Amino acid sequence: MKTAIQRGWYFLAASPPVVLVAVFIGFPIAVTVTYTLGHLGGANSAISSIALHQVSSHGHLATFGAYSAVLTSHSFLEDLVATVWVTAASVGLVLLLAWLVALYGRLADTRVARLLTSFAVVPLFIPVVIGSYAILQFWSYGGLVKTLAHAVGLPGFPALGYTLGGVVLAEVWVSLPFAVLMIGSGLRSIPDSAFDAARDAGASVARAAWTVLLPMNLVPTIIATSFTGISILGSFTVPYLVGPTSPNLLGPDAAQTFQSFNEPQQAEVIAMVIFALAIVVAVPYLWATYRSNNDAPSAA
Repeated sequence: MKTAIQRGWYFLAASPPVVLVAVFIGFPIAVTVTYTLGHLGGANSAISSIALHQVSSHGHLATFGAYSAVLTSHSFLEDLVATVWVTAASVGLVLLLAWLVALYGRLADTRVARLLTSFAVVPLFIPVVIGSYAILQFWSYGGLVKTLAHAVGLPGFPALGYTLGGVVLAEVWVSLPFAVLMIGSGLRSIPDSAFDAARDAGASVARAAWTVLLPMNLVPTIIATSFTGISILGSFTVPYLVGPTSPNLLGPDAAQTFQSFNEPQQAEVIAMVIFALAIVVAVPYLWATYRSNNDAPSAA
């Protein structure tokens, strides 16, 4: 009886956040899914009364007409390819730079290394909109880099403002601090004895880092990869300010579909595609979390 009462108190203690998530996240997701499947009444009646080019289920369980219209659109497919490309390129560059900075800080442990690590996390304290405008001021056609290149006789130097390359640059700038902190904390938790043993056995610094530090820091690396990928997939400010009009990432595409074309059903279909891509990116994170929990020593 006492155990049942305790479980009841535990349930009551945990219920407020569960109810909060269900009401403010679960319910809107359910409404969105039903709207994309053609259910225009109920909670969707207000938005459906002013929307254009809607597809109705006409009383049936569901219709995939809205999905078919969006997924076969040429502009959407271009934006989808751009989103996947920008996400993959940005995540790859973030991981490379984060590992170089964190590894240098782990092995050197000098004032210069600590200063470099500190500089790497500075974007964490700068609002994204300010950073995006700063990148435009530096890399657009009338920006500082292009102006200096023209002054030294390099008029053909590329400008990254309002290009997908500029979006990649901005996404790397925004995402690097979290990756450096995550990977750096994982490297600092690895005992020196493991790395020193490999060095004593004759391995070079690069080989010891590859065969010892990387495998032992795999879980933090996967977590940084997943969080960075999900953040870029759902980003709006950076691609909206820095990116081109077309193609662009799916975040600005969904906003434009809703605001400019008054097609909320199609915009929510795009949101569901972003959600599906985020689930794919989150799978390695779930595996890493499961492995980390299993490897953790149980309490006595």
